[in-house]
Amino acid sequence: MPKIVRKTMAEAKVALAGRQDELKKLRKMRDRGIDLSELPELTETFWQNAVPNPFYRPVKKQITLRIDADILAWLRQQGPEGYQSRLNALLRSVMLRDLESKRKRA
Repeated sequence: MPKIVRKTMAEAKVALAGRQDELKKLRKMRDRGIDLSELPELTETFWQNAVPNPFYRPVKKQITLRIDADILAWLRQQGPEGYQSRLNALLRSVMLRDLESKRKRA
């Protein structure tokens, strides 16, 4: 089970106060002043093997949606709970397919 860490704003401010000088120096630093010598250069191979962030969770937005009764019945027929998640997954797959086809055409 992951460890849950809770900090209050007061604790965060105390921690931040100790780093104010360091943060000021970083704000004034120009991009060319940053030492990148220890960072590997990102090659095309890196991007080909990259995977989406496994911890990414899209923000959910509550809406009212009118759909045909037979579609709703079909979604609910697959299980009493989770029909909204199934609908979301179907819409996402169509969206991703559409984006991929547009990317190939471009």
